[in-house]
This record gives sequence, structure tokens and C-alpha cells, in this order.
Amino acid sequence: MSALVRFSPLLLAVALAGCSQGPDFQRPASQAPQQWAPVQGEAAASQPLAEPLQVRWWESFHDARLSALIQRVAANNLDLQIASARLLQSRALRSTIAADETPSLGLDAGYSRARNSAEGLNDPSGNAGKSAYNLWQGDLVAGWELDLWGRVRRQVEAADASVAVAEEDRRGVLLALLAETAGDYIQLRAVQQTLEVTENNLKVARHSLQLSRDRQAEGVATRLDVAQASAQVASIEARLPTLQARRDDLINALSLLAAEPPRSLQAELLAPGELPVPQQRFAVGLPSELAERRPDIRQAEARLHAATASIGVAKADFYPRIRLSGNVGMQALQLADFGGWDSRRFAFGPQLSLPIFEGGRLKGTLQLREAQQQEAALNYRKVVLGAWHEIDDVLRLYNASQLRRDHLAEAVRENRIALDTAQQQYVEGAVDFLNVLTVQAALLASEEQWIDSSAAVSQAMVGLYKALGGGWQAFAEAPPKA
Repeated sequence: MSALVRFSPLLLAVALAGCSQGPDFQRPASQAPQQWAPVQGEAAASQPLAEPLQVRWWESFHDARLSALIQRVAANNLDLQIASARLLQSRALRSTIAADETPSLGLDAGYSRARNSAEGLNDPSGNAGKSAYNLWQGDLVAGWELDLWGRVRRQVEAADASVAVAEEDRRGVLLALLAETAGDYIQLRAVQQTLEVTENNLKVARHSLQLSRDRQAEGVATRLDVAQASAQVASIEARLPTLQARRDDLINALSLLAAEPPRSLQAELLAPGELPVPQQRFAVGLPSELAERRPDIRQAEARLHAATASIGVAKADFYPRIRLSGNVGMQALQLADFGGWDSRRFAFGPQLSLPIFEGGRLKGTLQLREAQQQEAALNYRKVVLGAWHEIDDVLRLYNASQLRRDHLAEAVRENRIALDTAQQQYVEGAVDFLNVLTVQAALLASEEQWIDSSAAVSQAMVGLYKALGGGWQAFAEAPPKA
């Protein structure tokens, strides 16, 4: 019975150590729909499939230059490295907090030369403060807080959740960079195609100008025809500098994403390339998988977890803290005596701290943590709802962009036929030159719109994969570069 009595305080401490204050985190229930919303109205040819999401979605464009550029951005981008540095900071902070779960052990050693007052309590030298003395001492110091109410465990739980927040922040940065890189590359190819179309139309306009001059020389055309043709040439030429500047801006934007100096990518990107075109069918996964992929949803969940754990920390502060501490060491006035049996000393015992009156500080802190948890819960719902709206908007945009592109393609075909017909009729004298200029302007406008609409389809595809949270899984989380 005496042994049971002797060990009962220890058994009680162990039992209490399993207690944790505050609510346990419960992952929010998913309210995902069973299937993606069907397209209303006319459906385009390319539609999403509820199949496993393609992680490396940029490879579906079958553009080696784009794939290589994305790899370079993921490896070198400075924003991503900054996010990685923040992740390392959060992990280091978690390590410092988790250290409170284990006992601390330290060694103190020192030497001092001192002289006490003759009027003081005592004088180790024995000379009533009339002479100085040496003091040699060394101690092995240990301490450990008994986490009876789970305060430290909740702190570590909150720190783990904060690490998850930083991880999802990095993934979100990476996801945005993938979409931005693909988007800028698509715009670059669209601008280059627009440049090519404009230059081709410029050749046609110059041919028309020469034709009008020849007809004027023959007395068939008037000076008005020549002036109108010259104005058409100048108008088209005026488009080129803006397009060239836009092309160079996009190359520089891609250089910045890849952490390269300005114009460093011109040698490999200046040559025109094909506009990346999405596949006819593409997999978008299941709606229930969205919360597992999107970094912003995962981050909002981690913030809610951290806020929930912080309530437990605040509640545990209402209870007493017990810390076991002790030291074993040596102390001597003479170095020759230091280390001897008679120089030994030790001290062991618990330390208890109990909040009695805090002026409402603890209660206010608890109320703050509970309000922060409510805010985090509402923010989680907002992020999830915003994700579904974003996906629905992008799906409709993708469908509408395809329909617009297909209609504009038909307009381009008809305008080319119209221009050939107008030029032939002008040569035959059936129409005046104004008809030729009108049809050529319409062709140039429709061709530019068709290129823009084709780029918009690819851009919508990129936006859809970003909204679905795909792409960051293809890259390992690496520490930031020095």
C-alpha cells in the first residue's frame, strides 16, 4: 500500500498529461456537388471529362518550348524561393515550440573573484569582508514542464498547422506561376501571329497601292484611289510598332518569371511559334477532389486548424503550470577543492505558478481566440464557395471562347473570299477602290479577332487548370537557394 501511495502522484500526473483543453479540430465537411455543372445552351466541341486530372497539364499543349520554360520558372523563380524561405522559417519556429515538450538540460560553470561587505549576512572568506575570495562552481541544470492541461501540445498542434499554412502558400505561389508562365507564353505566340498577319496584310495593301498607281497612270483610277491606298498602308504600318513592343514586353515578363535579366530569352523566344492549342477532350477530375488539390482551400483549412488549437492554449492558461527543475553541481572557494566530495551540492523540486488575478487578460485572450476561430471557419466557407464560382465561370468562359473562335474562323474565310473578289472586280472596273479597302480592313480585323479568340481558348484552359488546383504536385518542394 505504501508503494501505491508513493507513486500515486506520478500516476495522477501521467493521467492528467493526456488531457488537452479546447476543442479538437474536425475537418470541415465537404459540400462538393456530385458532378460538374453541364453547359447551358450551345456546347462547344471540347468538353471536360470527369477523369483523373492531368497533373502536368501544360504537356497537353504539346509545346516543348512551353514545357521547358515552365521547368525553368519552377526551378529559378524568386517569388517561389521567397515562399520556400517562409516555409523554412515556419518549420524552424515549430521546432522551437516543440522543444517545450522535452526536458531541458544545461551545464553552467563559472569562476568569480569577489569581496563581501563586513556588514552583510556572511562572508565566505571568513575575514569579515576584509579580504577577497575566489569562488569556483559548476552545475548540471535540468527542467521540464508537466504539460498537465495540454498547453504545450496545443501549441505544437497550432505550430504544425502554421507549417501547413506556409506549405500551401508555397504551393499557391507555384500554381500561380505555372498559370502566369503559360498565360504569358500563349499571349506571346498570339502577338507573334498577329504580327505575321499584319505583315501579310501590309503586303496586300502595298500591292493594292501599286495597283492603284498603275491604274492612275493608265488613266483608269483617280488620285483619290491612290490616296486611299496610301492611307491604308500607313494605317497598317502603324500597328507594327505597338505589336513589336508588346512582343518584347511579354518576353521580358517571361524572363522575369525565370529570374533572368531583361532580353535574356529573346534569342529563344523571338522566333514565332505555333499558338498552343488545347486537346479536344481533357480530364478535370471529380468535384469531391477539389479540396485536396487547391492550395487556397488547403491553406484555409490549416488556418482553421491553427485557430482551433489556439483556443486550447488559451484555455490551458487558466490552469496552474508545474515545472520540475533541479541541479547537481560543485562549489568551492579553492580550485584544489573543486570536484571533491565535500564540494557537491544539489537542489530538486517542483515549481508551481497559478494565475489568480489577471485583470481579465486570460478571459479576453480566450474570447479573442474563439472569435479568430469563427473568422477562420467563415473564411474557409468563403474560399470553398469562391472556388466553385471560379470553376463554373471558367468552364462557361472556355465553352464561349470556343464558340466565338469557330464563328470568327468562318468570318475570316468569308472575308478572304470577299477580298479576292473585290480586288478582281476593281481590276475589272466593276467596283471602286473604297470597296477593296473596306473588305481588307474587315479581313484584318477578323483575323486579329480570330487570333485573340484562339488565344482566349488556350488561356481559359490554363485558367481552368489553375482553378482546379492542378500542377504544383509535379514539383518537389526544394529549399530556397542561397
